[in-house]
Amino acid sequence: MSSPDRVGAAPRPAPQPRVNLARLRAGKGLSLDVRAKRVYDQPEPQNGYRVLIDHVWPCGISRDRGRLDRWARELAPGDALRKSLDHRPSRFAEFRARYRDELAARSELVDELRRRAASGRVTVLYAARDGDHNNAVVVAERLRDG
Repeated sequence: MSSPDRVGAAPRPAPQPRVNLARLRAGKGLSLDVRAKRVYDQPEPQNGYRVLIDHVWPCGISRDRGRLDRWARELAPGDALRKSLDHRPSRFAEFRARYRDELAARSELVDELRRRAASGRVTVLYAARDGDHNNAVVVAERLRDG
């Protein structure tokens, strides 16, 4: 039975596992299962925690169909950076370096996803057609590499 002050309140979130972030950042002792997947692909139970990293909601995807655990638009690349990539693979190396700098400035959010990945698979979702040259690839690398 819940206490009177919890009546009608939203359920408390499950506690996050305690993870030594310094050790996790250094890549010592833990391998993280982080993957990138297109949001338009069929969700699967083995996707684990599904997080969309985009500024805008993908066209044609309902909230039910997307089956997201989180929409982390605050981790999406800035507009100028996103436009500089312009879907051109030849610009991806520069995009990757600049986006990693942006992610470093948002380290608390990245660390939160890294803690999740320490306890189970995290699937970073993207809407772009190119599966090799997109923001989710960079986020997944950043989570794995520290």
